[in-house]
Amino acid sequence: MSLFTFKLPDIGEGIAECEIATWRVALGDTVQEDQPLVDMLTDKAAVEIPSPVAGVVKELRGAAGDKVAVGAVLMVIDTASAALTPEATSPSPTESAVASAAAGIAPQASTPQVRVAHVPDPMAGDENLVSPVADSPSRVAAAQAGGERPLAAPSVRKRAREMGIDLATVAGSLKSGRVGHADLEAHMAGKIAHPSAAGLAPVHGLQGSTTGASVNAPDIEPIKIIGLRRKIAESMQRSKRNIPHFAYVEEVDVTELEALRVHLNAGKRPEQAKLTLLPFLMRALVKAVPQFPNVNGTYDDAAGVFHRHTALHVGVAAQTPQGLMVPVVRHAERLDLWASAAELKRVSEAAKSGKAKREELTGSSITISSLGTLGGIVSTPIINAPEVAIVGVNKMLERPVVKNGQIVVRTMMNLSSSFDHRIVDGHDAASFIQRLKQLLEHPATLFMP
Repeated sequence: MSLFTFKLPDIGEGIAECEIATWRVALGDTVQEDQPLVDMLTDKAAVEIPSPVAGVVKELRGAAGDKVAVGAVLMVIDTASAALTPEATSPSPTESAVASAAAGIAPQASTPQVRVAHVPDPMAGDENLVSPVADSPSRVAAAQAGGERPLAAPSVRKRAREMGIDLATVAGSLKSGRVGHADLEAHMAGKIAHPSAAGLAPVHGLQGSTTGASVNAPDIEPIKIIGLRRKIAESMQRSKRNIPHFAYVEEVDVTELEALRVHLNAGKRPEQAKLTLLPFLMRALVKAVPQFPNVNGTYDDAAGVFHRHTALHVGVAAQTPQGLMVPVVRHAERLDLWASAAELKRVSEAAKSGKAKREELTGSSITISSLGTLGGIVSTPIINAPEVAIVGVNKMLERPVVKNGQIVVRTMMNLSSSFDHRIVDGHDAASFIQRLKQLLEHPATLFMP
């Protein structure tokens, strides 16, 4: 046996530690050189770590959600088994995908090439990593009747214990009859649907709930906050804890702007991106920011230094399958309306597909937050630290307003924004939003020098 100790390589960008997002292999798997081993999560992106050698996995260090320092041992591979054929030694794709953790060893590893990878949902269970093909229910039942130990990942076994479920009573839907998280949920759903037969009380609403209930009760699902969701939580907590937010809301008559948007989209060329409200708002920022330069920058509160930007790098908060991300449209001041729409579409799609580069997710100087059709009437957006301003867009809707002494129907929208009160005074924040309002209500001014 020849053991190769594989350490987390230096990913660059001054990164000192990463979080394990997803293991791609399990104990006993045969791996080939350059085969993906694990996805490691940095501040904004996932990095796919390939294997520098071929062999059999002997040890894994850590589980999903654990943080690992650069240079620390990730896994141990038996390279003496590399000559064995994958067909003879490697488990099925189902077994290879199940993540497990173990204690470790030491020495040195070479640095493999790393690749930015799609971030799987860190909340997803092991069954999302394996083939959905399942053996027949009769085979599973026969195996359970024969006293065989049910097949399941360690995380599934742990959760079954917490839920008070005997795995022997659960029909596994994964290959070889393996029980997954979805099987536990289906099993429990069947019990709740027939509480008298299962000997369980119905799930209570707020009025019927009891205080001090155990977190391991069958009707409570404990979910460890890991991966990108934990990064989001930490970032939001840090922003609200450190930044004194000043909120300001103003309504905007976007009737003329909306008419212009519809007109331009009707005549756009096939290769042009469809115009939404956001490219117009980006153009308004380009016009307004030079008059209120303190809204466009970042504040290093530890050093007590405000970095005021002359370039306009607009972050656009976007909901992705991995969670909230902020892709960045760089140098918006250099882009016309159509170029702004195209770049916004490009970076947003890259973020949603998990293919965004690190530089496309960092470096913004001011952020736009929009919930689209779910925008509501008012919101209180959290500042994307270390920035000092965020402009929130609420839903557009037609409603009656008084204009020139007459009640007319207009398309109205609110801008709900937040500012770092340490840097931006309330008067300046209100004046900045009023300037955006003027520009959006008279869209021709967006294109004037």
